[in-house]
Amino acid sequence: MSEKLNIAFIQANLHWEDAEANRRLFSEEIAKISEGVELIILPEMFTTGFSMNAENLAEETEAKTLTWMREIARSKSTAVTGSVIITENGNYYNRLFFVFPDGSYKLYDKRHTFTLAKEHLTYTAGTERLIVEYKGWKICPLVCYDLRFPVWARNTVEYDLLIYVANWPEKRVNAWDALLKARAIENMSYCVGLNRTGEDGDGYVYNGHSAAYDPLGKELTELDRSDEFTAEFSIEKASLNEVRNKLKFLQDRDNFTLN
Repeated sequence: MSEKLNIAFIQANLHWEDAEANRRLFSEEIAKISEGVELIILPEMFTTGFSMNAENLAEETEAKTLTWMREIARSKSTAVTGSVIITENGNYYNRLFFVFPDGSYKLYDKRHTFTLAKEHLTYTAGTERLIVEYKGWKICPLVCYDLRFPVWARNTVEYDLLIYVANWPEKRVNAWDALLKARAIENMSYCVGLNRTGEDGDGYVYNGHSAAYDPLGKELTELDRSDEFTAEFSIEKASLNEVRNKLKFLQDRDNFTLN
């Protein structure tokens, strides 16, 4: 068990629909990350940008990008997570991988496909939430539009860390800022949101605003959030437990089940 979890996330301007270029970009940035980082977070669709061109861009699960993630995880002795366009059994998925330092992995298919961009017409929605157990931490990784749906994220299983990887456009970034903080507070959990920067091939502009919050909604990163950068920070189990034991808000939550 790790009482402290050292995390790095990479806010980057993605190369549009160019997986090789994006893997090179992230390889270069990951090489700069400090020894001792235990979890590296990459954006949503980090090899392509938020593209509906799945027919030409999708990879099989056991293909180049997952292989690359496993190599990074082993070489850096860290976990790596982010989402990729995947094809499986004739369907396309916006699939998040959580790769452990030994190269094993778990996956999560984005539950809420973004109908405004017609994502639901290309990608099959996932049906199951993922809870990862890693170094004594329970982690719930989600993807972009999932942020708008608090029931899906509701902390019914005592997870410690909620992660959102995203391509969230500048025009709606106020919602991103507000909802990330709200998810931390309402779930009495650390909450990390990683967005991208730059302009994609469809003309959408992204200004980052990646951030990490503690369970009381205090921002842990406090950076110039609109530029490309890599942030390193730590979260602490003792601080989380102290807040939960003192305030006990989770014990008053409503009981419900997800269909």
